[in-house]
Amino acid sequence: MKSHDQPVIEVKGLVKEYPGVRAVDEVSFSIQPGEIFGMVGPNGAGKTTTIECIEGLRQPDQGQILVLDMDPRTDGYRLREQIGIQFQSAALPDRIKVWEALDLFASFYQKSVNSKQLLTKMGLEEKRDAYMAKLSGGQKQRVFIALALINNPQIVFLDELTTGLDPQSRRTMWDMVREIQAQGRTIFLTTHFMEEAERLCDRVAIVDHGKIVALDTPQHLVDGLGDENCVVFETTAELGQSLLKKLDSIGRVERIGDRIVVYGKKTGLVGRVVNALESSGIHFENIHSEQPTLEDVFLKLTGREIRD
Repeated sequence: MKSHDQPVIEVKGLVKEYPGVRAVDEVSFSIQPGEIFGMVGPNGAGKTTTIECIEGLRQPDQGQILVLDMDPRTDGYRLREQIGIQFQSAALPDRIKVWEALDLFASFYQKSVNSKQLLTKMGLEEKRDAYMAKLSGGQKQRVFIALALINNPQIVFLDELTTGLDPQSRRTMWDMVREIQAQGRTIFLTTHFMEEAERLCDRVAIVDHGKIVALDTPQHLVDGLGDENCVVFETTAELGQSLLKKLDSIGRVERIGDRIVVYGKKTGLVGRVVNALESSGIHFENIHSEQPTLEDVFLKLTGREIRD
């Protein structure tokens, strides 16, 4: 058992290569007990490969991994008694009932929790006898979380937990993640939703092209942008490339449809943008200032959008 001041996960110099690509490139980090640690980045950044190496499901080419003082490569069976895994792509037979799935997974472990109590905690008591095919997307995800908790794990791995869920179901998942942490468990999650990482994680590693490009608390990462802010407005008019970029202290300008985002120094940014638009006779609506987010951190570090 790890003491509270020692990492429960330690990764040093992790490398995983496939033909023509280095999916994970010299990745190193550690995770403390009781922490929600997030790994964020675009699809294909190396998040799932990293988490699967740590879980012992994929063999790394180089590097050292310790999970609860165990090496996943040599202690895989013993380790999996202590961890719970929710996979990015998971499926169960359509005709299996919820209680049958929990009983099946409980049989894989030497020890397991009371499945009926677990279903109650997950808000699935009324779906106990339901077939998986009859569940909504959010209900299925709750079942998969329950399966990850059936062995009462110390560490829970959640890989792209809320992908494909509607906003309400996503927030329900967030509440469940916080409840899991409140039970004293450590959580390692991967996501490409920056808001999810910002809301849930104690620390975040931003990954791009297999490398960790930043690692800190969400607030410290955002604070690292300094006094940068952004102004958002809508217009159907064409904007010349130089109209806003020529203004003092403007970092970059992005356009998505009719929505324009201007990044620059906070002081007087709104006024400078409004004056430039009005002096050029450009009609605009819904102009407002927004505080920077983790997505802005990613953009600054990598120069491209998180959804690419």
